Amino acid sequence: MILYIHGEDTFRSREYLRESIGQFKKQRDPKGYNTLILDGKKISSGKLFAEINTIPFLSEKRLVVVENLLSSSDKDLLAEFAVRLHEKKFPESTVLICWQGEAIGKTKDAKELHVILQKEKYAREFATLVGAKLLEWIQKQVGNRGGEIENNAAEAMAQNGGDTWQLAGTINQLVAYAHGRKITLEDVSNFTEEKLDDNVFNLVDAVVSGNHKKAFKLLSDQRKLGEEDGHLFGLFLWQFRILTEMSDLLEREENLTSDEMAKRLGVHPFVARKNLAIARQSSLSKLESIYESLLEVDIKTKTGQGDQSLLLDLFVAKV
Repeated sequence: MILYIHGEDTFRSREYLRESIGQFKKQRDPKGYNTLILDGKKISSGKLFAEINTIPFLSEKRLVVVENLLSSSDKDLLAEFAVRLHEKKFPESTVLICWQGEAIGKTKDAKELHVILQKEKYAREFATLVGAKLLEWIQKQVGNRGGEIENNAAEAMAQNGGDTWQLAGTINQLVAYAHGRKITLEDVSNFTEEKLDDNVFNLVDAVVSGNHKKAFKLLSDQRKLGEEDGHLFGLFLWQFRILTEMSDLLEREENLTSDEMAKRLGVHPFVARKNLAIARQSSLSKLESIYESLLEVDIKTKTGQGDQSLLLDLFVAKV
């Protein structure tokens, strides 16, 4: 059995890895004799395959976790791993987990192995959470820590972005601070800084209107503020999906208010209000075309066909 765990959201992927290891130990290896974690960036080819082929000790299965293998600079190792994977040469007694938390190497072998591993039955990608999925994750994390949070407080946290490492730390602080009562919007405002400000909406507006000069300046400003391209792309994708859905609603019911749209689409009223003007000024076909262009950027990024920063710049220029 081979598991490939990857994606930009390394907090959730790491959490899933821990759960997978814990489940294996509980069911098959309570003393930890048959559980091994290897550094895929540093390990040699001989050592890696020797460990994978080792017979389990007093058990039917052995768990081998290889972290960040696709970041290795050893082209021969990556090529041999791909061949063995294709020819099914890994022993059935070994449960192999490939966890990728760092950027995939730029070599052809690394990119090809990534494509092969993605096709495995138990491959799982943890993409950056946005919108309703991020909101649901926040509420669940608060509950898992024994706390409760008001809906508007959770929405405010989700609106600030999908850095789950930072959010998890903030949630821990909020649960401890609330100490048994519901976390409020005021609590959240005391522990977080507003990140999704007017500049992000202005950036989207500039892209839609074709104002390239303004769009590039605002994009540059966001990067200077420390926003990563992965996060910016997630915001772009989420914003244009919301805009497309709002435009579709307006075509069918042109007199809908932003509050009514917020309820229909399951977004924060603030988001609906800020996007309504853009949605009214843009045709559905244009917004759908932009959204499809963003999906192309996503595909090219994940398949290693281009650098995300460059692809994002090209997207802005193209639109």
